[in-house]
This record gives sequence, structure tokens and C-alpha cells, in this order.
Amino acid sequence: MITLKNITKSFDGKQVLKGISSTFQAGLCNLIIGASGTGKSVLLKNIVGLLTPDSGEVLFDGRDFWQASRKEKQDIRREIGMLFQGSALFDSKTVEENVRFPLDNMQDIMNETEKADRVNFCLKRVGLENANKKMPSEISGGMKKRVGIARAIVMQTKYLFCDEPNSGLDPLTSIKIDKLIQEITYEYKITTVVVTHDMNSVLEIGDYIMFMANGDKIWEGNKENILSTNVTLLNDFVFSNQLLKTLRKT
Repeated sequence: MITLKNITKSFDGKQVLKGISSTFQAGLCNLIIGASGTGKSVLLKNIVGLLTPDSGEVLFDGRDFWQASRKEKQDIRREIGMLFQGSALFDSKTVEENVRFPLDNMQDIMNETEKADRVNFCLKRVGLENANKKMPSEISGGMKKRVGIARAIVMQTKYLFCDEPNSGLDPLTSIKIDKLIQEITYEYKITTVVVTHDMNSVLEIGDYIMFMANGDKIWEGNKENILSTNVTLLNDFVFSNQLLKTLRKT
């Protein structure tokens, strides 16, 4: 579980996050949605420690990240996995080398045999058990996302963060990636946080949804009730898609 308490952040005197509070539950797909420029990515960076909030608390299962000691912060970071928007694979490394990279940076936790076993397990879990020796240039965009997911969970992740995981993918592949993220979240009881503006993802895997606008949390709910709110800003976002507009009228 991740708890946010009154997170604020400003850049050059402009307030980008205006006191965001929320709770992301373990074993659920927690989505942060909103239009571009609403503060979604800034909030994500404040949660994972890439930016420091001006004020507020980020609690990982009760542990305050910003009040923690250096050792405690390192322990929390070891429990965090990140799926980046562009997959962020190393072009010069094979698939298995990309997945093993976090383990190689934590040399005290596994020997070489254990690392190999863990990499193979994660690649099999994402359906890439025969892709170990392939280079990123030799695989599709959807496969690259799967490699990114395998790398994100290789440290036996407790907290998984996904930044626009379906960026650049066709609709069918996007659904497959959403389902894979959902399956892994449920299977390992991970606290998963997904930043997205993809309404297909929202309606497929949105166990908890936070809608942001202008640096504020405007609404929170789930995929069952997001289509029937009276929140104008949310409805403008949700029904900007022509197909959803049509469904709304029926």
C-alpha cells in the first residue's frame, strides 16, 4: 500500500501539485488519469523519489520515504519496479541482460545461478521464454514492453509504476499489455500505479482511478462508476473519445 498525504510541488513559483492525498492499495491496479500537463507525471516522480515534494508525505506500507534514513530509502527502492513509457531498454544488451540489469546493480543479493534462474522465471512469466539472446532491435514494440515488465518485477517488486505503458502500441497489443500488468498485480499482490490517458486501459483495469486536473485531485472511483459521474471536467476528459460519446447517448 502507498499513501500520499498532502503532496505539493512547485516549479519557478508555479504550483504543479496542490495538496494531493490518496491511497493506492496492494493487489490492485491504481490509475492516475488526466489530460497532458495536469501533473500526473510530476506526481509519479514525487512518489518514486525522482523529485522531492515541497511538502507532504509518501508512505510505503507506513514507511515515510522522505523521512527515512539512507539505508531505509535504499530498502524501499529495491522494492520498486518501473515500466517506462518508451520501455527504456539498453540497445547494446540482450533481452536477458536488460532484465538482469537491476540484479547486477545489487550484487549482494544473488549469485550468478540465482540471477539466471530469476531472469528466466520473469521472462517466462511475460511470455518471452525463448527471447533471452535477442537484441531489442530484433523484437516488436509489444515484446519490448514485456521485457520492460520482466525487468520491473525481477527484484520481486512490491510496488510497480507504469508510465503510459501502452504508448506507441496498437489497440490489440495494448489490451494484452494491460491484461499482463493486471495479472501480475493480482498474482503477486503488487501495489501497481499506472499513469495513463488511455480510456481503454481505464475501463479494462481501473480498480482505483484518480482523475487529476490543474494539479488537483478532482475525482476518485473505479471503472464501474467512471462513466456515470456528474463531474464536468472528468466527463469532458472521458467522453472526448467519439466512441464513448456514442455509447453515452445509447
